[in-house]
Amino acid sequence: MTATTGSTSPVTRSDTPRVAVVTGGARGIGAATARRLAADGHAVAVLDLLEEQAAETAAGIVAAGGRAIGIGVDVADAAAVEAAVTRVTDDLGAPTIVVNNAGILRDNLLFKMSEDDWDAVLRVHLRGAFVVTRAVQSHMVAAGWGRVVNLSSTSALGNRGQANYSAAKAGMQGFTKTLAIELGKFGVTANAVAPGVIATDMIAATAERIGMTPEQFHAEAAKDVPVGRVGQPEDIAAAVSFFCSEEASFVSGQVLYVAGGPKA
Repeated sequence: MTATTGSTSPVTRSDTPRVAVVTGGARGIGAATARRLAADGHAVAVLDLLEEQAAETAAGIVAAGGRAIGIGVDVADAAAVEAAVTRVTDDLGAPTIVVNNAGILRDNLLFKMSEDDWDAVLRVHLRGAFVVTRAVQSHMVAAGWGRVVNLSSTSALGNRGQANYSAAKAGMQGFTKTLAIELGKFGVTANAVAPGVIATDMIAATAERIGMTPEQFHAEAAKDVPVGRVGQPEDIAAAVSFFCSEEASFVSGQVLYVAGGPKA
């Protein structure tokens, strides 16, 4: 595991600085979220299976004046997650913000989808979110304050070739609403952000798989988006930032679709 730390960045809002855990934080939406929360004044633990990239994201935050560590971890491995949370607590302080962003794609039509592809997607998205949130919950309850933000997707509404991913992302919404009910009395809110098409490496891989360049894929996808463009990771990070703020203390159990147009 690689870690880097630095001085506290200035708080840009009235929020009290907290310690945040962002899973899948090495790149894309996760990295943008880690940087945004650091800019909000929070210390950030960047957790990712890609340990070197997690360390690079953390190092960038430190270089900008924030506090961060990068930790390589499989979010679905309960023992590894417990060890990672202990390290976060020792290095940065007790975490009270969790952003469950880690995810993978194993797309295929149902009759072609293997059991391994089904299990792998649900393992990372759902088991990972469960294991990480459970590991941090005690710190939130002890503090009488907490924020859980889970990354869902417009695919939760159904998407051809994504039975596993759609099921996982719909499950994230049910998980979110249950957390809101169970943890609300402890000062903990739980909300979900459901992105539409976002310009990330994951989408680039999807484009390549179907024989398109990322630019071609974005252009085609944008035709169905009312605002006329695909999203950027920073668009999602801004929504996560709100849910993690003091101002969002009366918002819980909600799913916000950030997709450039209306969704359910």
